[in-house]
Amino acid sequence: MSTSDISSVTNLLAEAKVDKINEVSFKGQSLKLDEAKDALPIVKAIEEAKDVQSLRLEGNTLGVEAAEAIAKALEKRPEFQRARWSDMFTGRLRSEIPPALRSLGGAIIKSGARLVELDLSDNAFGPDGVKAFKELLTSTACYSLQELRLNNNGLGLGGKILAEALIECHKLSTQAGKPLELKVFICGRNRLENPCAIALAKAFKTLKSLEEIAMFQNGINHEGITALAESLVYNKNLKVINLNDNTFTAKGAISMAKSIEHLDKLEVINFGDCLVKSEGAEALADTLKNGVPALKELYLAFGEINSLAAVKIVESLYGKAMEKLDFNGNCLGEDGIEEVKGTLEAADQLDILGSLSDDEGDDEEDDDDDDEYEDVDEDEEDEEGTTIKDPALEVKGTAIIPKKENTQVSYTVEEFLTFPTADKLLGIGNDRADKFSNHLKDKQSDVESVIKVFMNVAIVMDSKRPKVIEAIHECTDAILGQFLKDNDTKMDVVLNTILVHMGLIKSEDKIKPIADLSGILVTLAYVCKQEYFPVKLKNILTVFIAKPHPALNRCVEARDQLLSALYT
Repeated sequence: MSTSDISSVTNLLAEAKVDKINEVSFKGQSLKLDEAKDALPIVKAIEEAKDVQSLRLEGNTLGVEAAEAIAKALEKRPEFQRARWSDMFTGRLRSEIPPALRSLGGAIIKSGARLVELDLSDNAFGPDGVKAFKELLTSTACYSLQELRLNNNGLGLGGKILAEALIECHKLSTQAGKPLELKVFICGRNRLENPCAIALAKAFKTLKSLEEIAMFQNGINHEGITALAESLVYNKNLKVINLNDNTFTAKGAISMAKSIEHLDKLEVINFGDCLVKSEGAEALADTLKNGVPALKELYLAFGEINSLAAVKIVESLYGKAMEKLDFNGNCLGEDGIEEVKGTLEAADQLDILGSLSDDEGDDEEDDDDDDEYEDVDEDEEDEEGTTIKDPALEVKGTAIIPKKENTQVSYTVEEFLTFPTADKLLGIGNDRADKFSNHLKDKQSDVESVIKVFMNVAIVMDSKRPKVIEAIHECTDAILGQFLKDNDTKMDVVLNTILVHMGLIKSEDKIKPIADLSGILVTLAYVCKQEYFPVKLKNILTVFIAKPHPALNRCVEARDQLLSALYT
């Protein structure tokens, strides 16, 4: 290499600026930090570090006294910038979390630090937790905040408090001459629903600085979606919008299509599992055809979109540097899939298309089938009826109608438990609750036996059959009511057994966990509201249900229903 080449490289290195972050990390060490002495390793690491821009505590469990000890160490760190504190209250009572948050937040304020990142995801603190860190969020420490991550906190109506805090922080920081410029807002799986979505939309309009918004799995329908859509136009630098698994319908999708048209920096749109419908997809196609030039990824899975609308979407992507397109789980049909693939192939973009293995088939084909059946019924009705002397039949007008007989088969509790089904549960009879009580009368001290029976009843839950729901509630009360009262001193064993059967914790006995937890979660949502269900059990259960787990992620609606009941 010549001298001039070396000089050139040296100059480039001199010009390159690399921000170094000094981080103290105890990530994933599963430390149980109850008292101040338990936190000494963390305190020592903070005190001995030359400087501390970041502190990672996720994957541990922090008590009030331990949090106070760590807070005192942070009081002397004005250079502190990144609080990476997700999943740090595992196994803690909800009453322990707010004071711990207040201690840590107060320390940051006292130190004079200026936060850039605050991550409190996967901590089940609900609205009380938001109240606890609201003081931090509205303080000078957060005037510089760029990333706020609050995934899976069970916020519920706490979303309104959060929105108010963001607006207040922006107001105060503007008055101080340095307006809050939040760039990343992550708040998925929090049961925000319409009221909180509308409140946060107001905050987004105020901020005007967002580059990424993620509010997936929040039970928001078209009213809340429309409010959010209106707020997006104020955030011209938006690059990522993820509203996966909310309910747009065509109304919400059309509102969103109008709003994103002029977002020239938008790169990722995730409206998967949002029921945008064909009409909504066509509105998005019209927008994408002439707008959103920077788009790279588009997710529209499970939206009840037909092939015509899908092709319009594909055609609207011509000329864009696309990297991924997800249409899985829609209503394209075999011909529609070929048309979508052919259109992409013609544009040399076939490689961007994701799997279509879950396609629901052409909805028009289903309509044709329905028409065929309807024609048969009409033909039958047109024919003249005749009188038949068959005691099993009744003749009315021109239609021959079989007498309805009671086809309910009777079952015993033992037969039900051998292979549980909803029909077998109903078949035990109206006195099924008493029969379950008798079955367990000599087993009240056997936690495993009682919980196993409860699980077998809960797994047959069918939310579309009121009689089944009523039967499950009756039997559950009979199974758990007296049992929980009699075993008050064994609550840790009871909870452990429930969690083992759900597959949320491992067992040395190699018990096979239940594959689909939907019925269990819905039934527990009922159980946790009953007087016989201990508060202690409720608090600890909340921690496990709020924590991310593959088995729980497969039944989000049922999980959210249980979390809502636990937070009530």
